[in-house]
Amino acid sequence: KPDQKSALTAREREVLAQVVRGLTNRQIATRLGVSQHTVHRHVANVFIKTGLSSRAAAVAFALRNGID
Repeated sequence: KPDQKSALTAREREVLAQVVRGLTNRQIATRLGVSQHTVHRHVANVFIKTGLSSRAAAVAFALRNGID
């Protein structure tokens, strides 16, 4: 099984760190200077690559893996 954390791109980890902070996709998009659609796609990729299905589960994954 590949390491799920290393499967994430730097940008996906950056977006996930913002999710950990409780930001919405709109807020993340504003901070990173990208569209909400792009943020949504990054979050979806995190879910796919980690096998998770919710932002809460993604936050728990991030905290367990030092992404914060």
